[in-house]
Amino acid sequence: MTAQMIENILQALAAGLLAGAIYGLMCVGLGLIFGVMRVINFAHGDFMMLGMYAAWFLFGALGIQAVAGSLIGPYIAILLAGPLLFLFGYVVHKALISRVTGTRTAQLDGEGHYAQLILTLGIALVLQNGGMIVFGSELHSIRTPLSSSAWELGPVWGDFISIFVNKSRGIAALFSIATIVVLALMIARSRLGKSLRAAADNPEAATYMGIDVDQAHRIAFALGVGITAIAGGLLATNYPFQPYIGLEYVIVMYAGVVLGGMGSIVGAFWGGMTIGLVQQLSTLILPTQLQNAAIFVVFLLIVFLRPQGFFGRVVERT
Repeated sequence: MTAQMIENILQALAAGLLAGAIYGLMCVGLGLIFGVMRVINFAHGDFMMLGMYAAWFLFGALGIQAVAGSLIGPYIAILLAGPLLFLFGYVVHKALISRVTGTRTAQLDGEGHYAQLILTLGIALVLQNGGMIVFGSELHSIRTPLSSSAWELGPVWGDFISIFVNKSRGIAALFSIATIVVLALMIARSRLGKSLRAAADNPEAATYMGIDVDQAHRIAFALGVGITAIAGGLLATNYPFQPYIGLEYVIVMYAGVVLGGMGSIVGAFWGGMTIGLVQQLSTLILPTQLQNAAIFVVFLLIVFLRPQGFFGRVVERT
């Protein structure tokens, strides 16, 4: 194996880890919603799209760029987009999603799943077409000085092999990991996290213990939307976006959640990381247009060998 080939493999591996960290954050947002609520949210990619536009608007139109500069400003805007979409997700759940989830589903056919599918698909269509009307079809991105510079790691073997890490992607990956760590600590140790876990594991028992299950579902949905909005903002610092970009990533999110294990938040992160690695490593032998094909070949192999996913168990809920 030549030094050039080794360098190409290491470079693709590094790129896959960076992309996989952001994919993992997207999948964690979706995994949180499914783990607590058991709702298949077809609109999740479109909430991510709104997070991209929220960060872009906050950075430019609201003057964060002028105040904080082009280096730090984008990440301030991205962090602010999370709470903004959290509120939006909270309102959407209270006004719409709550009608077909939670304690109301006992009176609906299929425990409300049929209505959930149609409702979330309808929300996705409204967000996509509404985004096209409001924002237009022009491509946007949140460009920073870091987007065109890189760190050099190495030489790692003699004077021949070096790995270049794009600074913008590297910082985005660190933000993703930090967000996931904060979320994991909140779920594991806070009173809110315990309420979410109780509502996920046994809604009826949680109700008897004084937990408002519908409110727990509302917070879980809003948290999932807010987390995915942050992931979308981080993605927007490296890739252009438009109102239909959610369609490109919602399948990736679901694949990551299934790979990690349905209902497992940690598994969702590693599922997203796996997709990022497969996507980038596949470019070594396949054209770029076949990246998604490679993802789903690996997806089918893993599901065939381990149907419950990496971290899934029959009794696991979240």
